[in-house]
Amino acid sequence: PIRLCSNMTFYMEAGAIIRFVTDFEAYPPVKTRWSGYEAYGYHPLLFGSGLKRVAIKGEGVIDGQGQAWWQAARKLRQGGDPGPYSRELKTLNRALIESVKSNILEWESQFFRPPLLQLIHCTDVVLEGVTLQNSPFWNTHLVYCNRVNIRGVTFKNPSDTPNGDGLDIDSCQNVRVSDCHFDVGDDCLCLKSGIDEDGRRVGIPTENVAITNCTMLHGHGGVVMGSETAGGIRRVVISNCVFIGTDRGIRVKTNRARGGGVEDVQVSNIYMRDVLCPLAINAFYRWGVDESDPNMNNPEAVPITEGTPVVRNLTISGITALNCTAAAAFVYGLPERPIENISITHSRFEMTLDPNEQGGEPDMVQDKRIMAGDGMLFRHVRGLELHRVKIGTRQGPAIMLEQVEDAEIDSVRAIHAHPGVEPISIKDSKHVHVTP
Repeated sequence: PIRLCSNMTFYMEAGAIIRFVTDFEAYPPVKTRWSGYEAYGYHPLLFGSGLKRVAIKGEGVIDGQGQAWWQAARKLRQGGDPGPYSRELKTLNRALIESVKSNILEWESQFFRPPLLQLIHCTDVVLEGVTLQNSPFWNTHLVYCNRVNIRGVTFKNPSDTPNGDGLDIDSCQNVRVSDCHFDVGDDCLCLKSGIDEDGRRVGIPTENVAITNCTMLHGHGGVVMGSETAGGIRRVVISNCVFIGTDRGIRVKTNRARGGGVEDVQVSNIYMRDVLCPLAINAFYRWGVDESDPNMNNPEAVPITEGTPVVRNLTISGITALNCTAAAAFVYGLPERPIENISITHSRFEMTLDPNEQGGEPDMVQDKRIMAGDGMLFRHVRGLELHRVKIGTRQGPAIMLEQVEDAEIDSVRAIHAHPGVEPISIKDSKHVHVTP
């Protein structure tokens, strides 16, 4: 591993390549935050903790040579070797293991693979120009950082990288990300703030984030918020980006155990093509949960607790999404706490017309809904505005409202009419106003 220090610039000339060794024993356990939990994991390859005024700049390549780590992670599914520090990590993380049940793949083995780059508790951070690729786990992970400027960076992982996120902003404040390129195997750019009770204990939000002029290829999502939302994610602006071939475009995911939530998000001027679902806002996300808890998958309303997340105040405009395959939008709240105040305006969504398209899950909810060329689904939503939106579907209504309250729909056009199908379907909803 390489450890950074304060008041330094780590500079890489054009053509320079750093390749990290693939000997797992070279990365002994260190205290970190791993997938939302404060825990011990393998030492990050390029690491800084408690630093001030640190920069990574240049035109070189930082290569984690993650193939050995990915292969080991895949073998775990068949009962493979959990790695050289498994026993030590289980001892160090004993209290966490005893208190938390999770369906995360690595939980039982504690094979907590390291990120390529992690900065934790750092202030005045600059990442500029470099390429970060082939990470063992997440590519770049910033935790508890303040005043971060990321510009012109390329994040690369193969499309089949397990947990190969590009950039994870985790409980950080005052962050600017611009002019970056993502081509990865999981979420491209993800905002997080800790998971469940452990994240609520820490209680540090991700807030005041501006993301602009970025391109995203492949990956599970373009810009994603969650599912680790325990500390809260708020005051986020996303603009002038291009998403090509990502599973989802703008994605929010959380569930009944997470707490915190996502609020005050503005999205504008986004072009998407060949995505599964352009807008996925899901409060019923089914991964990273205790599957023995009956409330996690209960479709009925349950009592509100500190684990019940709040998702509200999302303003979305100027979206062009073409040749999408599952659903134009998928907004799915909790019956006990609907998603609140969603506005989608001046946008165009066109689904594939391929009759053989099999589609998929617009997002991973408890009842596994498969859609293929469908329109916008809103379920458990309070306060919805749709204005000047064009929607082209392969089948079914352009808009589907299920248990929605206080909706205003005007100047919405269904591009493709289907015989015998109304453009708007309304079920178990109230105070819905539709005008041409």
